[in-house]
Amino acid sequence: MTAVLDERAGTVFVGGAGRDHASPQSLLLKYANRHGMIAGATGTGKTVTLQTLAESLSLAGVPVFMSDVKGDLAGLSQPGSQDAPLHEAFRKRADQIGLTLEYQSFPVTFWDVWGEKGHPVRTTPAEMGPLLLSRLLDLTDVQEGVMNIAFRVADEQGLALLDLGDLQAMLVWVGQNAADLSLQYGNVSTASVGAIQRALLVLENQGGNKLFGEPALELADLLRVDQAGRGVVNILAADRLMNSPRLYATFLLWLLSELFEQLPEVGDPDRPRVAFFFDESHLLFDDAPKALIDKVEQVARLIRSKGVSVWFISQNPADIPEDVLGQLGNRVQHGLRAFTAKDQKALRLAAQNYRTNPDFDIAEAIQSVGTGEAVTSLLEAKGVPGIAQRTLIRPPFSRLGPVDEAERKAVLAASPMGAKYDLGLDRESAKEILAKRADQVAQESLAAKQNVGSDDDLFDMSRDEYQNARRYEPRQEAASGTRRRSSRSDSIAETFGKSLARQLGTKSGQALVRGVLGSLFRGR
Repeated sequence: MTAVLDERAGTVFVGGAGRDHASPQSLLLKYANRHGMIAGATGTGKTVTLQTLAESLSLAGVPVFMSDVKGDLAGLSQPGSQDAPLHEAFRKRADQIGLTLEYQSFPVTFWDVWGEKGHPVRTTPAEMGPLLLSRLLDLTDVQEGVMNIAFRVADEQGLALLDLGDLQAMLVWVGQNAADLSLQYGNVSTASVGAIQRALLVLENQGGNKLFGEPALELADLLRVDQAGRGVVNILAADRLMNSPRLYATFLLWLLSELFEQLPEVGDPDRPRVAFFFDESHLLFDDAPKALIDKVEQVARLIRSKGVSVWFISQNPADIPEDVLGQLGNRVQHGLRAFTAKDQKALRLAAQNYRTNPDFDIAEAIQSVGTGEAVTSLLEAKGVPGIAQRTLIRPPFSRLGPVDEAERKAVLAASPMGAKYDLGLDRESAKEILAKRADQVAQESLAAKQNVGSDDDLFDMSRDEYQNARRYEPRQEAASGTRRRSSRSDSIAETFGKSLARQLGTKSGQALVRGVLGSLFRGR
């Protein structure tokens, strides 16, 4: 019987090909980091393929990260069972392709942005950066420019942007100092700052503030193996996250970018260091600006040299940009349904991406394969694309379907990640520093006013005598032609003080008067 993992050949078993499906189709671990694609219409078996590939890579010691859109990938944490409804169908398929069906569970760590179905997964605005944040908030080019200025100033002034409150406080400061910043960095309009703040408020109301904070996720915690040498399967609960597709896409793009920036070059390893499966990957590219798509293409092109295997899962290959699709050497194409002219065109284009097999028409095969069957093309020696084959995908060893609340809690309780991530951390950052600065300025201003307006100061701005002394009143001639005498009986010293105060109506003038005449008036 066929084993899933062949250490000597460096392969994992995908399924059986040929008319009797006995000819094995295996993925070469050496070329697994050339990336891959799993595509097909709803209900054709993409989830089973995703689950079995994750199992195989875990058995080969490769850590896995995947998003669980429908909640049924959590079954990886539980062994399959002979009492399961699909056991008999799985047993027959295993016999047909020559596989020993060995039910078992796999080491799983649950993650959740909201911290409800898994350990909280967080990042900081500083780590995500202005480009991805602008994509997340759907900002215009002008607003993105203001966001870049905010990040630049925060970096120059040592203001850490660790959560959503820090970013909001930083934008308030930018708006208050827009005139000064415009001279150095270009125009900063308060209207743009207000638009960004409104977008951040919408994101906060949708729960996006849960994503930003500390402790931030460390990539090393996604690259673990268990004591038996099996790669840990990291499952992100994405059923709720899918209600905010822009947040979902931005998080996955951030994760991919962080891998690219942090992992060292490893050349051409004998197996990937980690495998990422991005379900509903069309959300990464829908309405995305060209700069962002170019970044994904660059990462997909270069990240393989760092030992990262990236798999895109979508309903149609047309959902993935051509430049990215060209980087996907391993392909599993489940059934496509061509009900319209547009569907038929997409079907023909999908078929053209495969190496021709003289035994069957690829376009016809893609349209006619049943559930659990696919047209596969896996890289062979020297990275050559394999000939397209109709392949019956092997059944999973773990449970196919969701877990109940008690089973999920048991997995979370046994995870070592709980002690590190379950409790949030709020240390001093931009929001607190800017608040302290504002308090300090307010206290200094109050102290200055108190120094200027002391009770023994004749020229205190609050005193009527000094206010009257500063007021300029033009002399008026009486009707008889004689000057009207002042109704005030001022002393010589007071009259002189008023005259001098009129000439020195500033704080420096007041200080001078206090210094020269202080003793005189105190003597009075």
